[in-house]
Amino acid sequence: MINNDIYDVLVIGMGPAGMAVSAMSSAMGLKVAAVEHNKVGGECLNVGCIPSKALLKAGEARSIAENLMKYGIKPGGKSVVQSSLKKVREKIEYISGPKTSKMFDKVDLIKGEGMAEFVDKETVRVGERLIKAKKIFIATGTEPFIPAIPGIEDVSYLTNVNMFNENEIPKKMTIIGGGAIGSEMAQAFSRLGAKVTIVHNEKHLIPLGDEEAAAVLQERFESEGITVYNSTSIQKIEKKGKTIKVYTDRGVIASDKLLVATGRKPVLEPLKLDKAGIKYDAKKIFVDKYLRTNIKNIFAVGDINGIALYSHAAMHQGMLALMNALNPLPFKMRWDKYIVPWSVFTKPEFAHAGLSEEEARTKGIKFTVIKEKYEDYGRTIADGVPEGFVKVIATNRGKVLGATIVGESASELIHEWILAIQHGIGLTKIMMTQHSFPTISLLNKRIAEIWMMGKMGSTLLQKIVKMLI
Repeated sequence: MINNDIYDVLVIGMGPAGMAVSAMSSAMGLKVAAVEHNKVGGECLNVGCIPSKALLKAGEARSIAENLMKYGIKPGGKSVVQSSLKKVREKIEYISGPKTSKMFDKVDLIKGEGMAEFVDKETVRVGERLIKAKKIFIATGTEPFIPAIPGIEDVSYLTNVNMFNENEIPKKMTIIGGGAIGSEMAQAFSRLGAKVTIVHNEKHLIPLGDEEAAAVLQERFESEGITVYNSTSIQKIEKKGKTIKVYTDRGVIASDKLLVATGRKPVLEPLKLDKAGIKYDAKKIFVDKYLRTNIKNIFAVGDINGIALYSHAAMHQGMLALMNALNPLPFKMRWDKYIVPWSVFTKPEFAHAGLSEEEARTKGIKFTVIKEKYEDYGRTIADGVPEGFVKVIATNRGKVLGATIVGESASELIHEWILAIQHGIGLTKIMMTQHSFPTISLLNKRIAEIWMMGKMGSTLLQKIVKMLI
């Protein structure tokens, strides 16, 4: 069937990036079509960041219940895990139902009719339907990457896609991968009763992050009974009866379930990009600074362009790309002008924005490191969360270059540093901004105070102060 109407905007994929483009463009009065072969919300809402947080919260609730003596409360008995995974599914069904779909009342949503494929640079086929559009946004995202480990194809492994369909918490679980997904799910399943082992070939947990912060997270994991094997290679995987065995250079790890969390790969094959002349490789669709492909009416946003594999980055790119598509002027909005933070929602949380120490050294930038420990602040001691630190790297003049936080509420505290880095707000201004006491965010102000006190320690300044007195 040929649709004779030409849409102003066609969105392929209704994950975070596609949802942003669809909602904004329809709100502007544009004629919008959106194609989604599976579920609105994409991986993030249905099998990624949202359900994983629900499972983490279930694990946290049990952990608090079993550690009430830490707060001077005698527990009444041992908690029993019954239906945590079922509860996660119920929450996702509620969120992805009318609550989400009402956002797209003005969008012609083509859902469950098949995968979209290009016919030419203005036309896409979905099943028997041909759709034409003036502007096309590709937002098909990524899917789990499965490493070529001998024997892995012969076992029924889990990924984030099918993990939440399980009905019971396994007795033993092996997780390949110590990044965000692997670490979050290790703690969630461990707190719900599984004996968890993480094995990966990276130097430390959360390989993108600060090594010192990763050590804090690993110490907590080990205190909770999670085994972590860093810098470990896997030779093969095999199934013996109901047991899955992972053979490594550190020995054999046996478990009931295997979770593979080794990164992502783009969903490219169904699109038939060559028919539209779009340039790509095995890892991404190529885009310019304005998120356009080499075909100027076609944009690629979110994970599919390989820039930053985070849902918030995808949503932001969707907004920028739409604004650029509507802007007739040569002055457009560049994606690389915006800081992309990230957070890992373990306990303690782990968050980062801007440059790391290693990146700053590589760039030849002179910087100083300012660090404040959670254990030195009354509020975090009172809350029973004294582990972690805020670490900021800055220039001698107080320009903030990057920040790493590991500890309670790290994912919330990081936003002040994102604002500082992106808008050039120096440490002096942060120090002179009153922070409500005793919030955990006061740790950010203390970083600025430590930096200033370091300045006050110079011999010349002390001589001037004495003269003024």
